[in-house]
Amino acid sequence: MPTSENKLNLANERHLARMQRKKAVVDASINAAQTSRGLLLINTGNGKGKSTAAFGLLARSLGHGMKAVVVQFIKGRSDTGEEAFFRSAENLTWHVMGDGFTWETQDAERDKQSARAAWQMVCDYLQDETIDLIILDEFTYALKYQWLTIEEVITALESRPIMQHVVITGRAASDALIAIADTVSEINLVKHAFRDGVQAMPGIEW
Repeated sequence: MPTSENKLNLANERHLARMQRKKAVVDASINAAQTSRGLLLINTGNGKGKSTAAFGLLARSLGHGMKAVVVQFIKGRSDTGEEAFFRSAENLTWHVMGDGFTWETQDAERDKQSARAAWQMVCDYLQDETIDLIILDEFTYALKYQWLTIEEVITALESRPIMQHVVITGRAASDALIAIADTVSEINLVKHAFRDGVQAMPGIEW
């Protein structure tokens, strides 16, 4: 009958064999990835954390000395924790271009004009080879409400400098936008404190 030590040795041998097989697969995938270029990433879905994830990537890029731009399309407040934290960061330009959520503004034409002004600014950055990363926060709504056309957006994104990264956040990313993206993450809603009557808390929601 196998002893406890023999059972442990057998388990360790099996674990080692599995990890060696896994390492071979991972190493092969890494060796096959030879292309170096700018990426288009989309954080979408109904869950909380799309912008938060983008700002985490922003911190990573700034840590590498990259030059970044943030353009916020819907959000109109400048007292958020993320902007306060990043405000003094070198190599970063931050634009709050929205007027607030559509149910707050209740002015479709004003929302459209704000979005188009923000988009014109973005188009300039999309032609600037010195910009390494552009975050278009809450950008999907500009397409959902037809403030911009998907054709003009795709043309601008596909014409950007070869090494420039773009991150887009917002719910309901269109199929056409997803089709040209390199990486798409869908953040789903399982639970949210707001549904239980909890106010938006500083440091968590803004």
